[in-house]
Amino acid sequence: MLAHDLCAMIQNGARGRIRSVPLPFTKRALNLSSVLLKHGFLYNVTLGTHEGPSPSSWHQATSDGSRKIWLDIKYTSDQSPVLRQLNVVSKPSKRIFVDEKDLLLLCTGRRAAFVPPFRTGEIGIVDAGEHGWCEAREAIERKWQGELVARAM
Repeated sequence: MLAHDLCAMIQNGARGRIRSVPLPFTKRALNLSSVLLKHGFLYNVTLGTHEGPSPSSWHQATSDGSRKIWLDIKYTSDQSPVLRQLNVVSKPSKRIFVDEKDLLLLCTGRRAAFVPPFRTGEIGIVDAGEHGWCEAREAIERKWQGELVARAM
């Protein structure tokens, strides 16, 4: 599943005030949801099936098509979603690869690789290859490079 499909599913769930959003079980979806969970945009991530979140039923599912990742979206006290925007940066037609210097420019308010700088409270999600997925500032600290997949605010 492509990143723009995953981002659209998560953002539509947040805008529709849906508590739990199911995503197809893929490595990409699991990585994206773990970064969003780590940075406080999600309340919980649970494995399950199309019937609902249940780790025991996920293990019993026979086909990969019925396995789902259930995301519990975090909301503020006035019921507005913490995740306001989730936009794809790198697209299949134009993939954006960045190194630590480009990430440093983006994080410090300057444009790099035809990408506008990150705003206050916004994170960049980087696919660092064999290192896994991480936030842009973490990639800078560890001197990783990779594909700038999405930005969340």
